[in-house]
Amino acid sequence: MCKSLLYKKTLMSLLVILLTTVSFAQKGKVNKANKEFENYSYIDARKIYLKVVEDGYVSAQVFQKLGDTYYFNSEYSEAAQWYQKSINEFSYETDPIYYYRASQCQKSLGNYDESYRLLKSYGELNGDEIIAKNFFQSIDYIKNSESQKKYIVEKVAINSEGSDFGPSFYMDKLVFARSSSINEGEKVFEWNNQPYLDLYVANMNAEGKLSNVKLLDGEINTKFHESSSAFSKDGNTIFFTRNNFIDGKMGRDKQKTIRLKVYKAIKNSENYWTNIEELPFNSDNYSVAHPSLSPDEKRLYFASDMPGTLGMSDIWYVIINEDGTYGDPINLGSTVNTEARESFPYVNKKNNLYFSSDGHPGFGGLDIFVTSLDEGIAQSVSNLNKPINSNQDDFGFIINEDGQLGFLSSNRDGAQGSISDDIYRWSYVKCESTIKGVITNVNTGKIISGATVILLDTENNIIETVSSKDNGAYSFDSLLDCDKSYLIRASSKECEFNENEIIIQTPVKTENINVPVMLECDSCPPNDLGCRLSLQPIYFDFDRFNIRPDATVELAKILVAMREYPQLVIHIESHTDSRGNDAYNEFLSERRAQSTLDWLVERGIDRSRLSAKGYGEYQLINECFNGVECTVEEHQLNRRSVFLIQN
Repeated sequence: MCKSLLYKKTLMSLLVILLTTVSFAQKGKVNKANKEFENYSYIDARKIYLKVVEDGYVSAQVFQKLGDTYYFNSEYSEAAQWYQKSINEFSYETDPIYYYRASQCQKSLGNYDESYRLLKSYGELNGDEIIAKNFFQSIDYIKNSESQKKYIVEKVAINSEGSDFGPSFYMDKLVFARSSSINEGEKVFEWNNQPYLDLYVANMNAEGKLSNVKLLDGEINTKFHESSSAFSKDGNTIFFTRNNFIDGKMGRDKQKTIRLKVYKAIKNSENYWTNIEELPFNSDNYSVAHPSLSPDEKRLYFASDMPGTLGMSDIWYVIINEDGTYGDPINLGSTVNTEARESFPYVNKKNNLYFSSDGHPGFGGLDIFVTSLDEGIAQSVSNLNKPINSNQDDFGFIINEDGQLGFLSSNRDGAQGSISDDIYRWSYVKCESTIKGVITNVNTGKIISGATVILLDTENNIIETVSSKDNGAYSFDSLLDCDKSYLIRASSKECEFNENEIIIQTPVKTENINVPVMLECDSCPPNDLGCRLSLQPIYFDFDRFNIRPDATVELAKILVAMREYPQLVIHIESHTDSRGNDAYNEFLSERRAQSTLDWLVERGIDRSRLSAKGYGEYQLINECFNGVECTVEEHQLNRRSVFLIQN
């Protein structure tokens, strides 16, 4: 009995020692994987984590970091599995950010309900964060968003089998980053086990078609990474991203990690890039990358995780002084930056900042966003929607000078995450639509020839002016942009003060548009200005010719019309009632006509456009003749001025 008990205790002790030894061995492997992870050697770290899990050792940290090795290589399907394991098996140990990353992964996979559920959990755990506030302010963003059909997005022909991304305009060429093919024995980048990147240049025609790809000349490309460039307008200066390597020397941070830096180079007389210098706001201890110049070349924008960054990387800028020195880095703030990734800034000539982020409401992975920069301050942020964005990574957006086409980077058509990055050309859908129609009288239905028809844009700029033909038909020859608002304004000489305006929305594809326009022309006699302007009668006091205050209100309407229509010429007719001497009334009515004319002349109307005549009591509008008893109000109706349009 005692021997049996001793045997059992011995066996248990050996089992505990064995398990402890195994546990220490697995922890040692995890520590090694963590070191690889911290050095961004994600592929090497992944191999160790997978082996540890296969051997039965699991933890929230292992699942989370294993997911990260896929997430940061844009392999969202695999990342989702490991994040979900951490949440399911170690919910209380799972950091809130992994609920967010899991949500992003599910969104990339099209699982929107699950994405929202995970995002809600993230918000409950970390509701004060910028990401949570952004998403909960527009929780149904994807469900309610519509594709921008005005864009055509297509893959360019010069993409390689490796990664191609980060386009930039260089005069009439395009410069971009590419990973070359792997040669035997060649060193690869530990992050994704792929070759290092170099900068390439391609010819570009007016339609944005690319050809003749070759390495960028000069001293820029090395055995390490070069990517994401920006060029001065004269094409003689380049800012570009490179690993911390210059003059044959490699720099590392405290963890022996090689960071990214922004460098500057100058083109010599032989079109050879040389004189490479490191910018002063770089550091061995953080990354600076993806430079972009402002239109006036007085600011340099970039992405960085330097101290003061809100998330994994933020958009920053520095002022470029007149002497070529640089100001201190300035963070663009929480309107643009979140706790996630903001990167690849680009500023077009309208001072709009385009950037990529996975911290603003989007479709999954990195999406492209835009914000206007008002005196350097970012305004509200907008998603560019599909087809510019997809449920994978979309970044590196640029736009040409006329704003009609550009390029972007995306892995939307690949299954290997960031290895599948390609360059896409985008362009606006060109509408070749014409607008035509017929001008008719709204009351009679009769056609109106000779009507003036004006096409205007949303800023009230005239695009084209035509006249309706004998059959009342009109048409514009101008080709219009798709899915855009325009204004048609029609008027006719015989009813010019009853013009009609119609707002139209062009279709999303080439299409002829028929827009009939009706004018109200017969409600007033052709020459009755008072009727056309809906004037109240202009009356005078008994035996007076001065302009009364109530009359000035109506005369002001005439004044506005004459200023707006310089071709307008009017005749003023003034009258009296029947009381008093007939000859005196003729004199009085003439004074009334002249005082009315003088009121307009005193306010800037040329006297040559006005004529006036008094008609005494000879054109009464009622039965209040001499000897007829009438009320004060009835006599008042005859003491008036009327206005007639002169041909």
